[in-house]
Amino acid sequence: MKSASHKPIANALPAPAWFVVSALFHYLGPAFAVLLFARVAPLGVAWLRIATSAVLLAAWRRPWRHLARQDVHTRRTIAGLGLAIGGMNACFYLAIDRLPLATVGAIEFIGPISLAAAGLRTPRNRVALALAAAGVALLTRAHLGGSPLGLLFAFANAAMFTLYIVLGHRLAAATHDGSEPVDRLAAAMLVALLPAALLGLLPALPAMASPLLLAAGAGVGVCSSVIPYVCDQFAMARLPRASFALLLSLLPAIACLVGALVLHQFPGPRETLGIGLVAAAVALHRPRAAGSSPHHSREVSPWNTSDSEPPA
Repeated sequence: MKSASHKPIANALPAPAWFVVSALFHYLGPAFAVLLFARVAPLGVAWLRIATSAVLLAAWRRPWRHLARQDVHTRRTIAGLGLAIGGMNACFYLAIDRLPLATVGAIEFIGPISLAAAGLRTPRNRVALALAAAGVALLTRAHLGGSPLGLLFAFANAAMFTLYIVLGHRLAAATHDGSEPVDRLAAAMLVALLPAALLGLLPALPAMASPLLLAAGAGVGVCSSVIPYVCDQFAMARLPRASFALLLSLLPAIACLVGALVLHQFPGPRETLGIGLVAAAVALHRPRAAGSSPHHSREVSPWNTSDSEPPA
């Protein structure tokens, strides 16, 4: 059984709504990062982001309380997720230092689209996947030109992002040790801090003497890691992995809407069509109900707030 203490929080919103909350904060992160890039190297920014999120989550959840009750498999999954988060953050910043953000973002979606394609078995959901992929392609406006090293980091980031989804979903579904998903996430962030420190502590030193840069680093950590990763855990606990992967297509659409509302960067016809395709995909998609077989599935709306569990 799941811990009763986290159920009301996870079920306070429909599963896709956690993506909206996650994305709104996720796209505030680059606003803080702009203050850092001129003074701090990409690996230093990654370390500031991970260090802030690791410290805040550890202070909030105190994940070491549950380690003794977790089995070896769960501990290995926590360690793997931590290493994936550390590598994902480092590769992401090294990639966007060399390539346009749209290109990095488009490559990043290769993993989620592949996971969704592997797990969405009904014709209705395959159509939803096709709509989501087309919408993301229109929204990101990506091309694969540019720095070969930047492309290498971008594809490495995509691989780490895929691993984050797989391992994060396993941790969100692990319920036998009495801990909550965010407790296991907090433990993984402490693991991520170790490789991040080896790679990024020295590049981050210029920020140590500047309260403004430290505040910007904290803003990046809260907006780009703490809130999005916690929201991901709430969504992963409610959705099959393939459904979660497909709903990630909401992120570039929300980024476009945030740009219109905050920066008055209104979408053109191409972006508007992309948003429409993503919205149609989310509306069309139906995750498989708990306990149903792949071939005889009962589909449920992702906006359903009932307390159903995702399939294993």
